[in-house]
Order: sequence, then C-alpha cells, then structure tokens
Amino acid sequence: MTAGAPVDLAALVAAARAARAAAYAPYSNFPVGAAVATSDGRLFAGANVENASYGATVCAERVAVFAAVAAGARRLAAVAVVTDGGGTPCGICRQVLAEFGPPDLVVALARESGGWETTT
Repeated sequence: MTAGAPVDLAALVAAARAARAAAYAPYSNFPVGAAVATSDGRLFAGANVENASYGATVCAERVAVFAAVAAGARRLAAVAVVTDGGGTPCGICRQVLAEFGPPDLVVALARESGGWETTT
C-alpha cells in the first residue's frame, strides 16, 4: 500500500482480531483487539491491557496507535476495533485517534463473531 492508497479493511480487521487473542482482561472479561493502518501503508496492532489500578489500564486502540508512533508513524489512514459485540472506541481513544488521524478517519467496528461496520 502506498500513501493515499485505499486501506484493505479485511486485512486490518484480521490483524485486530488476531491481536484480541492477546488481550489481558481479567477484570472486565472484555478483550479488545485493534489495528491501525498508517498513511504510509504499515499496520500496527494492539490489545487491551488491564490493571487492578483501573487508571493504569490501556485500551487496544491506544496500544496500536502508540506502537505506530513509536515506529515513527505520525498519520493514520484507518483503524479497526474487534470486540464481542462491535463496540466503539472510548473518549480517550477517540482523542488519540483524532490527534493522529484525519477528520474522516475510517473506523471499522468488528464483531468477534464476524462482520463489521464502518464509520468515521
């Protein structure tokens, strides 16, 4: 994929689905996987990591974005989030996505059981 090329949402959702398997969610029992596509075509995935000190918990979306930023990426092209029922990013994650994505960032909300919907 080159900068500005369409994002392969199926591949992005698959990466998020695979990341969900690594989630550490012993308190909520709500594993989440996420993957971001950067504007230069790279994919980064993340899973939620909970902690007994709730404020130390990190959402899957932020793990994926932070991995991308740590690798030098600064612009996102799309994000996929996989939950049991197709949940949406929380407010903190939305702020992080807004920091690194365009106003019309594509967000694929996928269900673990299959399928997804897109929004911005």
